[in-house]
Amino acid sequence: MIPMICNIGLPLYRLVIVPGMGCLGWFAMAQFSCASPQEPPVANVAVATGAISQSGKPTPCSGAVDHPAFNAWAKVAESLCIRCHNSDGDGAESRFVLRIPASVRDRDSISFNVALLWNLASEKTDNQSLLFAKATGGLDHGGGVVVTKESTQAKVLSTLGDSVGDLTTWIPTEHDRLLDENHAAMFDGISMMSPTRLLRRVTLSLAGRLPTKPELSSVASEGMAGLEKLLPLILDEPAFYERLREGYNDILLTRGIEDNAETLLSYDHFEKSRLWYQDYDLNDLPENERERARWKLADVYRDALLREPYELILYIVRKDRPFTEVITADYMMVSPYTARGYGIYEEIKDQFRDPKNPFEYIPAKLRALRGRDGKVQETATGWYPHSGLLSMFHYLRRYPSTETNRNRLRARMVYQHWLGVDVMALAPRSADASAVAAKYAIPVMQAPDCVVCHRTIDPLAGLFQNFSFEGYVGPRKEGWYTDMFGPGFEREAIGAEELWRSPQWLGQKIAQDRRFAIAVVEHVYYILYGRKPALAPTDIEDPQFHRKRCAYRAQRAMLEKAADVFRQSNDSLKQVFLTLIASEFYRADGIFESSREAMVPDQQADWNDLGVVRLLSPEQLERKIGAIFGKPWGRLRDEMAILYGGIDSLAVTDRNLDPSGAMGAVQRMMANDVACEHVAKDFRLPPAERRLFPSVELTDLPSDPAAEGSLRKAISDLHFQLLGREDEPKSNSVTETLELLREVHASAKQQTGLPTNESYFCGGREEFRSEDPLFTLRSWRAVVTYLLRQREFLYE
Repeated sequence: MIPMICNIGLPLYRLVIVPGMGCLGWFAMAQFSCASPQEPPVANVAVATGAISQSGKPTPCSGAVDHPAFNAWAKVAESLCIRCHNSDGDGAESRFVLRIPASVRDRDSISFNVALLWNLASEKTDNQSLLFAKATGGLDHGGGVVVTKESTQAKVLSTLGDSVGDLTTWIPTEHDRLLDENHAAMFDGISMMSPTRLLRRVTLSLAGRLPTKPELSSVASEGMAGLEKLLPLILDEPAFYERLREGYNDILLTRGIEDNAETLLSYDHFEKSRLWYQDYDLNDLPENERERARWKLADVYRDALLREPYELILYIVRKDRPFTEVITADYMMVSPYTARGYGIYEEIKDQFRDPKNPFEYIPAKLRALRGRDGKVQETATGWYPHSGLLSMFHYLRRYPSTETNRNRLRARMVYQHWLGVDVMALAPRSADASAVAAKYAIPVMQAPDCVVCHRTIDPLAGLFQNFSFEGYVGPRKEGWYTDMFGPGFEREAIGAEELWRSPQWLGQKIAQDRRFAIAVVEHVYYILYGRKPALAPTDIEDPQFHRKRCAYRAQRAMLEKAADVFRQSNDSLKQVFLTLIASEFYRADGIFESSREAMVPDQQADWNDLGVVRLLSPEQLERKIGAIFGKPWGRLRDEMAILYGGIDSLAVTDRNLDPSGAMGAVQRMMANDVACEHVAKDFRLPPAERRLFPSVELTDLPSDPAAEGSLRKAISDLHFQLLGREDEPKSNSVTETLELLREVHASAKQQTGLPTNESYFCGGREEFRSEDPLFTLRSWRAVVTYLLRQREFLYE
C-alpha cells in the first residue's frame, strides 16, 4: 500500500444540465435512448496513437487523446454543447444533435458524437468552421454565446476547424481499441494484494474479525477461487450486518434527529401510544428502582426507533430480497418496543420470538392514520402507503421542510441518495437574484437559470405534499403551491387519483431507473473504500486532463459493470460487495519498483484513485483492536469518538479522514494502553493459547545470538497479526523491528534502580504490573506500541 493511492472526489456524479430535462446524471441514464439524425459520414482524420512504452504496450490512459475531434468532444461538447443539442433539448431541431451516452461504455454514441463534431467543423463560413462560429455566438445561434473567443474552449474548437484539411481519417474502431488497451494497461505496473492479505482486509472490514486458520489455509492453497467461496459466508455473519447499518447511517444520517426519538411519531396520530413507557407496568421491581428502570426503558425504546430504517435495509439484505425494496417496500420494521409506540403491538405480538427483546424486528404495516379530530388519512386501501424509506417518518424528519423550501430538501436528498445526482453541485448561480425576481413573476417557473433545475426538483418535491414540515402525515391546509411545477418525476406527471400513494409511485419509478443501480453501487463503494468515487475532471487547462478523464472513465466502467451485475442478480446488494471486492481497483496494493522507474511524466494521474487507503473510523479501530487482542480499547465509543473523526449524524455528518494533532495524541494513547494491557497478559498464557507471542518466551533475550531465530519468527508473526504484512523472518522490515527490541532491552539493562515489576509508561497501574526481571517484557511492549502506530494498523 502506498500513500499516492489516495482519496479523490466528493459528489457522486458529473452532471450536465439539459434544458427541458433538468439536472441529470446522464452518464448513468440508460433509460434515455435519445433519437438522433442520420449517421454522419465518417470523415477522414488520422487517429493519434498516444504514448507507447518500450515494451510496445500503451501506457495507461495515453492513447487517442490528442485527436482534435476527440479533444473537442471531451473538453467542450460533452459538458457544454450537449446541454441543448440533444433530442430533448432546445437544439433538437438543428443539424447538430448529439447523443446522450447511456454510460461511459456507450462507445456508439461517443463515436457518433465525435464524427458529428468533425463533420460540422469541416464546414466553413467566413474562414471559420461552422462549429466555432455558432459556439461563439455567430450565425444567429439560438443559444447565444456559449464560449468566448478568448476562452480555452474556443481555442479547442478553432484547432479542430484548422485541422480538417491536414488529417485524413477518423476511425472509431481504432479509437475504441486504443481505449480498451489503455484500460487494460491501467494495472500493468500495479501490485495486487495476495489472496490471504485480501481475506484479512475483508474479514476485518466487514466481519470485525481476523481470518481463521482454516480460512487462511483454504485461500493460501486455492487463491482467489478459495476467497470467492468464503465471501458469501463472511457476508452472512452478524458483524457484517452491523457494518452495513453503520455504513448506511454514514450515507443517510437518519439517526441524527433533534429531540427525543419518540417525537418521530406525531402527537396528532400517536398521542396515546408513543409514550407507552411512561405507563408500562414495573410493579415487579422495588419502588426505589422503578424510576431508573423507566428512564432506561425510554432510552432503549428511543434507540430501537432510530434503528428502524437500517433494520429495513438489513432485513432486505439478510433475506436476499431485491434491494429496490429499500424504496418500494410496502412494510416497515418494528420491534416489540416500537410496535407499542405505533399502537400495533397487540395485533402482532404473537409474531415475535421474544416479545421482551427490544431489538427483534419484524415486518409490519400501519393502518391509515387517524388524527385526534377523527379525520382519517386519505387512502384507497385502508393502509398507510408504505414505500420503504421514502415514506418513513425518520427519513422525512431528518430532512425537514419550511414554507419557503417546500420539500425541495427532501427532493434533493432523494436524488442524491437514490439516483446519485447532486443537484446543488450543478445548479447555476444567478449573479443578480434581485434582477431575476424583478424581471419574472415566478422565477422558478420562468427564469431560464431557475427553470433548468426547478423543472426537475419541484415536481419531485410535490410528491411529498401529504407530509408536514416535520415529516408527519398532514397536507398543507391551503393546498399545494401553484407557483411550482406540478408533482411528478422526470417530466412524467402523477395523476390526481394517485397522489394519496405518491411515495409508492415515486419509489416504483426510481426502482426502474438505471441511476438507482449506479447509486447503490456507489453506496457499497463508499462502505468499502471510505470515500466516494472519483469525479470527472473539469479543468480543461490541466495538462493531465485527458489522463485524469481516462482514469475516471475506467473507474466508472468498473462501477457500471457492478451495476449490471446488481440488476442481473435480482438487485442483490451482496453481489455488489462481491463484485467490488474482486475488482482490481479494490485489490490494488502498490506500484512495482520497476514500474515506478519506467513511469512516463504525469502517469501517476492514472493511478490516483486505486486501492484502499483510509483512516479507520473509531468504530472500525475498536473492532480491529478487539479482533486482534480479544478486547477493544473501549475509549473510542464514547467521549473520544467525535475527537477521533467520528460523527453524531446531526451536527457532525462527515468523518474526518485527515488526522489532526488531537487524533495523533489519541493514537499514541491507544498504542500505549493496548500494549501495556495485553503484552504481559499474553505471555502469562500457555503458548498454544497466545494471540501475540506463541513462538517466543520472555527468557529469549534480544542480546543472545542463539535466540535470534525465534525472535525473528515472533516478529514476523507479529507483523502479520497486527499489520497484515507477510514479511519473511529475514526481511529488512523484521530486522528493523528486531533492532528496536534490542535497543530498548539494552537501554533498560544499562539503567540502575529500574523497577522490575512495572513500566513507567504504563502509569504504574496495578493491572499492568508484572514481574520483568530480564526487562524483555517492557521491550516487547515497546515493539507492540511501535507497531500499533504504523500506517498499516491505523489505516485500511
